[in-house]
Amino acid sequence: PRSDCVVAEQLCLSDSACNATYRILENCALAKTRLLPLDHDSRVRCLNAEFDLGNSSLLHCKCHRRMKRQEHCLRVFWTVHSSMTDGYFNLETSPYENPANEEHWKTDYNKLAALVSGKICSQLAGDATNPCLKETHVCNLSKKCVRLRTDYASICTRGAGSEDVCDQRKCHKGLRNFFEKVPEDFTKRILFCPCQDEFCGERRRKTIVPDCSFQSNTKPNCLWLLDSCLEDHICKSRLADFQQNCQPADTSPDGCSLHNYAACLQAYMGMIGTPMTPNYVSNSSVEVSLWCTCESSGNQKEKCDQILGMFENNKCL
Repeated sequence: PRSDCVVAEQLCLSDSACNATYRILENCALAKTRLLPLDHDSRVRCLNAEFDLGNSSLLHCKCHRRMKRQEHCLRVFWTVHSSMTDGYFNLETSPYENPANEEHWKTDYNKLAALVSGKICSQLAGDATNPCLKETHVCNLSKKCVRLRTDYASICTRGAGSEDVCDQRKCHKGLRNFFEKVPEDFTKRILFCPCQDEFCGERRRKTIVPDCSFQSNTKPNCLWLLDSCLEDHICKSRLADFQQNCQPADTSPDGCSLHNYAACLQAYMGMIGTPMTPNYVSNSSVEVSLWCTCESSGNQKEKCDQILGMFENNKCL
C-alpha cells in the first residue's frame, strides 16, 4: 500500500538491506543537487540502488500538499527518484498524492452563506460589480483566511514606497502558508475571481502582491529561474506537479493530456510562493506568465521558450 514518504523512510531505515540501499541513493541525489558529474560506475550504482528497492513502500511513496514535515517528505521522494528520466523537462511524475477532481472544486456557497449575516450580507450584495472584492469579504469571514492573508500582505509590502527592497523569500513563504493552510473554497476564489472590468482585474492581479512576490527590477533569464527552482525541493515538486497536471497535448481535442482542469488550477496555485511564481500579466486579461525573459539564451533559446510557454501558451491552464 502507498504510504507517505516520511513513514516509508522510517520503515526502510529499520531494515539493514534497505538502509544500505537508501544511503547509496542519498549520495546519488546529493551529487545531482550539486551538479557533480557521475562516472559510468557511479551512474550504474545509482540505477541499481533504485532498482533494488523493488516494490518497497519507499519506491511508491507520495507526499501531501498540506502535510506536516512536507519538505522532509519531498526530500525523501527526490532521493529515491534522483535518476530523472527524459520527458517534459526531465522531471518524473508528481510527488503529490490525490490530484484535485472537478467535483471537489465546485464550492457549495450555501456553506459560506451560513456564515454571513446582517451588515456583511448587504456588503456582499453591494460587491456584485467587483467579484474579487466580494471574495475578499468572504475571506474575512474566516479567521484563518483573514489572518494568513494579512500575514503575507504585511510581509510582502514591507519596503514598498521606500528604498528598502522587500524580503522576497519571506513573502513567498507567507504566500505558500496562505495557499496551503486556508481551505481552497476561499483561496481559489480570491485568485480566480471572474472580472468584467479593469478595477476588478487589478485587484485580482495584485492578490499575491506582485511588486514583491513576482516582479524585480530586471527580468532574469527563464533558464536561471528554472535552475533556482530545481535546487529547491518544494519548487521542484510543485513544478513536477504542474507539468503532470497541466501538460499540453496537441493531439488532444482540448489541447490537454489529462483533461483535469481542476488539478491543473490546483497545481498552478502550488507554484505561487516558489522561485517560479506566476501571475496575471495585466488588469484586462486572464493571461499569466513568469517574470523572466528568453533574451540572451544562446543555443538554449528553444528550452527557454518552452519554460515560458508552459504558462503563456498552455491550453490546459
